[in-house]
Amino acid sequence: MASAKQLADFGYKAFSGSMMLLTLYGGYLCSARAYRYFQRQQALKQLEQNPLDAGGVED
Repeated sequence: MASAKQLADFGYKAFSGSMMLLTLYGGYLCSARAYRYFQRQQALKQLEQNPLDAGGVED
């Protein structure tokens, strides 16, 4: 049977590991959102510079 200290050490390591994984996942989500934001800003900037044809026929 494990002693109280061993159980406490295991609990601490499990908790620390889960917090580390959550931090990494949060960083991934944040960077993915920032990447999409900057990609969208770049696409909107290009669209302003080179507007698409409105699709209508000019008379």
